[in-house]
Amino acid sequence: MSLPKLNANSFEEKIYDAGEACLVVFSRKTCHVCKEVVPKVEELQPQYEGKFGFYHVDVEEDKPLYQSLSLKGVPQILFFKDGEYQGKLTGNVDDEEIEEKIEEFL
Repeated sequence: MSLPKLNANSFEEKIYDAGEACLVVFSRKTCHVCKEVVPKVEELQPQYEGKFGFYHVDVEEDKPLYQSLSLKGVPQILFFKDGEYQGKLTGNVDDEEIEEKIEEFL
């Protein structure tokens, strides 16, 4: 299962306007660590269906969005709730770390 992709416009709508509790994975196709982390996030998505949103941004396709958030490096998983940034996980994180962070917002 692949994550819904966001661009600058849909990011604004889904994250800030809708205000749902969610995560956004920022990654790059050529990043080896991203190739490990993104599938972990995709595997977690079904168990949170309807309770927590999962989204993806390819930093090569939407570099201005990535830069506007002052992010450095990938992969990065940003967490949002009620339209507010809540924190992030960076690098090669494991399933448990991601789940613990999600549980904070449910």
